[in-house]
Formats: sequence, C-alpha cells, structure tokens
Amino acid sequence: MEPNNNFSTGDDGKTAGIISYLTIVGWLIAYFAMHQNNKTTLGSYQLRQTLLFHIISIVVYYVLNMIFYSLFLSGGFWSAVSLNWIVRVVLFVLWLIGFLGAINGEKKPIPLIGERAQSIFPTI
Repeated sequence: MEPNNNFSTGDDGKTAGIISYLTIVGWLIAYFAMHQNNKTTLGSYQLRQTLLFHIISIVVYYVLNMIFYSLFLSGGFWSAVSLNWIVRVVLFVLWLIGFLGAINGEKKPIPLIGERAQSIFPTI
C-alpha cells in the first residue's frame, strides 16, 4: 500500500482552517502545505479571515506598544495597563469566535473583520 500524504482527506478544509488560527506561521503552513493543492471553500474562507486577523493583530500590537509607552512615560501607567488589557481581551474574543467556527467546520465570520476579509482576499 502507498502512504496517503494528503493532509486534509475528508475534512473539506477544516484542518487547514484550524491550523491557520494558531499563529502566522500556522497560517503559512495551512496555506502552502495543506490548501495550495487541495483548495476547498471552507479552507479558503478560514484562510482569508485568519490572514486579515493576523495582519490586524500585528498592527494593533505595534500601535498599542507605542501608545502604552507614551502613556507610561507621561505618568498614565494605569491608563496604559487598562487600555492594553482591554484591547488584548477583545482580540482574544474575536480569535476565539473564529477558532471555534473553524473547529466546528462552519463559515462563521469573525465580527468586524470576517466579511471584509472575504472581499479583500478573494484569490485565496
């Protein structure tokens, strides 16, 4: 018997969707190793969504650090900590909504960015 090297046999893109939520490296693995040769509508949907989520998360992280340090240096330590905590909790909740949708094999949009991702990255 020949070994079956097809990562997503029978999952219709569900595995690629789940892996793409883990990190940006997970997204790259899901796209190039799992989705490139076995494109599915669910996999494409999740990959578009997670790509935009990762981009937004990275931008927010750097902007938040600049705001944090400026507030911290100006004496607004608790304001900086509160803002940092609130933004990170919101990002985690958005990530969790999308991740649970991927685990359940649903095309469930992440609030605020899910539908936008579908129009920004139509070729994925």
